[in-house]
Amino acid sequence: MIPSPKRLRDHNFSLGHLPPGPGNAITDVAGVRVGHATLIRGESIHTGVTVVLPHPGNLFREKVPAAVHTINGFGKACGFEEVRELGQIESPISLTGTLNVWRVADGLATDAIRHNPEIARSTGTVNVVVGETNDGYLNDLQARPVGQAEVDAALSAARGSRDFSPVVEGCVGAGTGTTCYGWKGGIGTASRLTPTEWGGWTVGALVQTNFGRAEELIFAGIPVGDWLQPPDQPQPSPAEKGSVMVVLATDAPLDSRQLHRLCVRAGAGLARTGSHIGHGSGDFVIAFSTARRILHWPQALTETAAFLADEGRAMAALFPAVVEAVEEAVLNSLCAATTTTGREGHIRYALPVEDILRK
Repeated sequence: MIPSPKRLRDHNFSLGHLPPGPGNAITDVAGVRVGHATLIRGESIHTGVTVVLPHPGNLFREKVPAAVHTINGFGKACGFEEVRELGQIESPISLTGTLNVWRVADGLATDAIRHNPEIARSTGTVNVVVGETNDGYLNDLQARPVGQAEVDAALSAARGSRDFSPVVEGCVGAGTGTTCYGWKGGIGTASRLTPTEWGGWTVGALVQTNFGRAEELIFAGIPVGDWLQPPDQPQPSPAEKGSVMVVLATDAPLDSRQLHRLCVRAGAGLARTGSHIGHGSGDFVIAFSTARRILHWPQALTETAAFLADEGRAMAALFPAVVEAVEEAVLNSLCAATTTTGREGHIRYALPVEDILRK
């Protein structure tokens, strides 16, 4: 049996002007790893955790330049303030369901101490980074079932992967119970390559989609929401109470300020899919560069590193790369998701991409 198409391009759709990387995923940025732990128990538990590793080494000892951006702050992000202050990330980036945030943060701290016993004793503490979306329509939020075992499983999956490993999308990890534009959402990823004369860099995006109203959906430029609605969808859709997490990776030699400029452009990618960034939507972006590692114990006070000599020229390619990758990652999350029955019999249906093709 030939498997059903799972991604946007499997349906002969394409987006934008820049080419995708070989895997069209955040893992096209060399060294980046992704791992999931999916937790499904009966109908009431549909949740999980997804981790993104900027590199396969010890992130506490070899940090990376990073930035965070709040598009709309209706969320429970953990660890963002220190990233804003210091411009670096020193732990795996984790995504999960809303009330699992602190359990996942505890799991990350435990893992960091396990690999760095000097933390909080002979050196400083560790800043763990966790983002979330509310998967409560399909999942029992009060159960808060994600703990150390799930964090360890996701980390193990990421650390056990190789360079350029494909990323599983749809109803996995942090996307197990999420909703996107009234349809089943989940995890999605995509990448773009900038022209050689403009750096030849890679930009990758990974999203956890849980936002949007059905009538707002724009699919590859098609205003699908005008004519396609999920079964039993109230008319009009209720006020948006979702969220989205966006993780951006690049091998371009950007500092924290420049990475923040990329973060801001993620909002344009979301808007291309129809989002207006609703009042009750927590929309956050994390970006990092793999071009440089910041040593926890540097040998000298200064170092020599590559930096952008012509920021304007570089950003002329990097900005559209972010927008295109984020848009396609959102649509990939919809294409890969499957119909799910969850808490109290609630159903989120898979987007019928074939109906869009026939239209």
